[in-house]
Amino acid sequence: QVQVAESGGGLVQTGDSLTLSCEVSGRTLSRYGLGWLRQAPGKEREFLATITWAGGYTFYSASVKGRFTISRDVAKNTVYLQMNGLKPEDTAVYYCAAREVSQTEFDYWGQGTQVTVSS
Repeated sequence: QVQVAESGGGLVQTGDSLTLSCEVSGRTLSRYGLGWLRQAPGKEREFLATITWAGGYTFYSASVKGRFTISRDVAKNTVYLQMNGLKPEDTAVYYCAAREVSQTEFDYWGQGTQVTVSS
């Protein structure tokens, strides 16, 4: 089982950058991939990016590729989401989640962190 906890959200202005952090704990993390997803008011949850704990292989949704960067620090048991060029439409609750690399669905979720981008 894996536990994840996000931090780093806040209020920023259009064009700003922000980095979210996700502390990860659990056993055999090498079996897992970690992802970032978000949900804006009135919208469905949206996948953003994922990274494998072992090897650090990444995958991005087309909507954020080139603007957001996912990374991990194995020594700190932390996954990051670096967000650049933020826009008001990036306003959402951002979630960190974990899944076994063989699975398609995320099984373990954090509580979410709010990111608000003002125009």
